[in-house]
Amino acid sequence: MAAQRNQRGATLIELIMVIAMFGVIASVASVFIKAPIDAYVDSARRAALTDAADTAMRRMARDIRKALPNSARIPDSQCLEFIPTKTAGRYRALVDASPTSDILNIGALDSSFNMLGHNEDRPADQQIEAGDRVALYNLGVFGANAYTGDNTSLVSGVVKDSNEKEDTILIAAKKFLLASGGKRFYVIPAGEQVVGYVCNGNGTDAHGTGTGTLRRYIATLPGANSCTLPVIDQNNVTSVSIMASNVASCNFVHNVSDLQRNDPVQLTITFTDSGESISLYHQVYENNWP
Repeated sequence: MAAQRNQRGATLIELIMVIAMFGVIASVASVFIKAPIDAYVDSARRAALTDAADTAMRRMARDIRKALPNSARIPDSQCLEFIPTKTAGRYRALVDASPTSDILNIGALDSSFNMLGHNEDRPADQQIEAGDRVALYNLGVFGANAYTGDNTSLVSGVVKDSNEKEDTILIAAKKFLLASGGKRFYVIPAGEQVVGYVCNGNGTDAHGTGTGTLRRYIATLPGANSCTLPVIDQNNVTSVSIMASNVASCNFVHNVSDLQRNDPVQLTITFTDSGESISLYHQVYENNWP
């Protein structure tokens, strides 16, 4: 019994003092820990914004480089629209000694022509298929405007002649009015006839985060300008996908000039998240050699 009376525990006052001391130590330590943690969070946020901006810019640049010559158009500073291409080739314009020679008749109704080379020799994603469209000498003007179908025709098939170095492209009967100086034609894929990017960047919210989005849409030909908001309401738009969020502002510029064969498309997008902003500027050259 005497041994038990000599055993003592911590009193309530001692526990309170220990807890208070730990609180003081934690408060002091947090002063030194907070700054590195905040810096890490800020760095991670900036990295995420930069990655989102860079990914969006690269995707837009890749699409623009594949655009049909003279098809890029910007009705306002937040809308960009163009006609993509999957491949290009050269058509036969003169008759040779071959009995299967089939020229493309300019100015007359024609439903087939020979393409120099074999379609099957191209990569799988560049082979011409039924449902694609052939575009010839697109200038973006009346009579040579792919958006209105002036200079395009639907592909119905490709016929290979094993004894020749040319394939025959079958198309819906079409009268092409203008010949290409380089005897060149472009192929518009069936699945993506028109591609556009719409940005509705309109500032930030109370937390300093961008409230806009960058959207990519696919539309069909022929069709009127689909580059408006909201694009989902346009009749010829088949799909819309969000490419990036947290967009604070956008500015697209395209200075069209007949004297330039490589017109630059200027893209500026600002992303903002919790007060952190990343602004990227990218200049993409569109090949306008028809």
